[in-house]
Amino acid sequence: PDELIERMKSVPKERQAEEGIRICVETIQRLREIPGVRGIHIMAIEWEEKVSEIVKAAGLLPRPQP
Repeated sequence: PDELIERMKSVPKERQAEEGIRICVETIQRLREIPGVRGIHIMAIEWEEKVSEIVKAAGLLPRPQP
């Protein structure tokens, strides 16, 4: 979405990675509010080491109880 592109452009280059993670976490939190959503798939292409940071920041661990 254009608003996310503009958001990323407004952040200094050295903070864009951090902002991208923040956007990812916010998206996960919004998805969790949608009735019927029971899971997500996180793909951090060529940045796999950040997946655990995203999972923790999004509050996905420990796993939520149904």
